[in-house]
Parts: sequence; C-alpha cells; structure tokens
Amino acid sequence: MTVCLDEMGPESAKSFPGKQLVPGPAANGHTSRAKQEIDYGRRGKGYIFGAFRPVDGEALTEPYGQRSIVNFVDFLEKVNNWLDPVAERIYAIIDNLNIHRATDVLLFALNHPRWEFVFQPKYAAYLNLIEPWWKILRSLALKGRRFETWEDICQAIKKATAYWNAHRHPFVWGRRRRHQPRRRSGIALLPKVA
Repeated sequence: MTVCLDEMGPESAKSFPGKQLVPGPAANGHTSRAKQEIDYGRRGKGYIFGAFRPVDGEALTEPYGQRSIVNFVDFLEKVNNWLDPVAERIYAIIDNLNIHRATDVLLFALNHPRWEFVFQPKYAAYLNLIEPWWKILRSLALKGRRFETWEDICQAIKKATAYWNAHRHPFVWGRRRRHQPRRRSGIALLPKVA
C-alpha cells in the first residue's frame, strides 16, 4: 500500500474585512479608490498534516499548531491507525524535510516494521501525489474565503476533506485527461455536404 505524506502551511487566519470602507484622498477632483480599515489582529496560524492514498483517493488531514517532530510522529500514529491493518507493507512517500528524517521518526519505523519511508528527490515535489491534492483541497476549503480564527480554518479543512472522501476517486499522476470526440475510421472520408 502506498500513502503520500506532507504538510501544508503555514496557513493563517487572514485579515477580516473592516466594518466600513475608508474613503481615500481625492486627487484633481476625482474620487480615489476606497480602502479597507487597517486590521493588525493576530488570529493564529498552523499547519495541516495530510495523508493521501492514490489507489482509492482517500485522504486524512489533521491540523497542528506548529510543524515539529512530535507532531509529525503523532500524525504518523494517526495514519497508522487510519490505514488497513491487514496491509503487510506501507510505502510512505515523503520529502526531505528535517522533521521527516529525525530520530523519533526512525524509532517509529522500528516500532512499526511494515512501514518503509521513500524520500523523493530534491526539487521533485511533483512526484508526491499529495501535492496536486493540496491544490484541490485549497480550492475546496480556502479559496476566496477569509477566516477570523485558526479554528475556522480547521473546520473548513475538515469539511472539505469529508466532502472529498465522500466523492473520492483513484488519483492518476499526470495531466488531466480531457474528453475528445471519437474519430471516425477511414483514410479518405468524403466531406460532409450541407
């Protein structure tokens, strides 16, 4: 069984629109564009850890406040419980981030002998199929939306992941296949006369 692992982030709660627009200074009698109230609120940030099975398209996401070795090992335990216990071998495709090569991760691999970590080459993120899936998740959960708090982002990610899993399909590496009309056979077909 192959599972793709990665982190998305840092994701942060963006500036929430102000209550009213502040008119800008007028130049030469023309009205300038309206501007938004300044908002310096800190609303939290964090990382989304994700696991993706390309064979059936199922995904698991978990929010964490920071990207650390402890959080990554905790996420690996959740992924281990999420995967089918009958699978004899699990190939985890991950990048070369320092927390992925830490001692605690090696100890996790020793305690779970069915796991084998496959590190993708540097500058080859496209080989990990979770990367294009992150784009889909962003469009489902985050695109065009503003969040007041980190908890709102976590809820949006949770709902988008549940929606994806309800409508999942096997994920194929490569370009999207577009529908092309079937060509009629024959070497020299007569032109259509209207």
